[in-house]
Amino acid sequence: MSDPRLPPIPPELRALMADIGPRWRESVAANVKLICERFSEVLKDAPRDGVTVSGGHRYGSHERQTFELFMPAGGADAARDRPVVIFVHGGAFVEGDRNRTTEIYSNVCVYFARHGVVAINMGYRLAPDAVYPQAAEDIAAVVKWTQDHAHEIGVSSQRIFLMGHSAGGCHVGTYAYDRRWQPGAGHGLAGVIIVSGRMRADNLPENPNARKVEAYFGADSSTFEDRSPVSHVDAQSPPTFVAWAEFENPLIDLYCAELVYRLGVAKRKTPPVVYMPGHNHTSGIAHINTADDVLGRALVDFVRKTSASRQPARRHDRSALLADLQRAQDHDLPGRGRIAVPALPGGH
Repeated sequence: MSDPRLPPIPPELRALMADIGPRWRESVAANVKLICERFSEVLKDAPRDGVTVSGGHRYGSHERQTFELFMPAGGADAARDRPVVIFVHGGAFVEGDRNRTTEIYSNVCVYFARHGVVAINMGYRLAPDAVYPQAAEDIAAVVKWTQDHAHEIGVSSQRIFLMGHSAGGCHVGTYAYDRRWQPGAGHGLAGVIIVSGRMRADNLPENPNARKVEAYFGADSSTFEDRSPVSHVDAQSPPTFVAWAEFENPLIDLYCAELVYRLGVAKRKTPPVVYMPGHNHTSGIAHINTADDVLGRALVDFVRKTSASRQPARRHDRSALLADLQRAQDHDLPGRGRIAVPALPGGH
């Protein structure tokens, strides 16, 4: 059930989405700007539920190698094993920012933090300053930072998720699926979330951002197959959630569907998928933390269920056994009286 405090998408904004959706591909840049502006007004009324934000965290020397940390109410002291989602923004490889507006993309991180999930909103280097695979290397650095500071920020190093939108989804996929860009110990991820990700490098005529793709991947299309994240999916790829909108930038819906297919073939089971009717490439991410809560609830459900499957095995040491026996002693067992706690030898 959706939170009644979440702001609804106004009828006039719904009408705008319905009007420009079928024509989305005719003027992608202008439509992205317009939808960001309109949803920013809606999100100003979204609840924050005690979420605290700290900025200025650096993971490299470049000015874009920074991130913001979104902590649930109670901060790190409230829990030490929460999941964490690292969000990677889009921008067609050459532009964009972790804060597209004052509300977007922080709406994604606020939503997760409201639901008890620590979130990181990371920046990364853009083309032409950085070319393939350097954005994925930036992601690797933030994953490493998160692992190193897990206890400090109250998360489990076994419950790190990556989430990427648009070009950010491509960068996430490069790191998560292509072992060449992972550390020796592996990707270190509990799961991956791709929302409207450009999961293939292409410079096809129908792609309005073809020159921007070339700025990052290079102009030699013979390298694109090897440099595309979907080419590296296999049975060992991390658990993945995929979502896309009805009205996408050209080919993105196709590439997301291909990702679902390849994951399904490799793992013999399709990943969880959300298709967003009526939404476009930008509203698909901008509407998170509004009353249109289907995607948001599905994301939190994916993180919680996947995190639960990675619950570390409990140590059966002396103190744990004593605690279990004591809890049992504190409750009458029907038909069996009470349990006597035996003396245990020292050690573990």
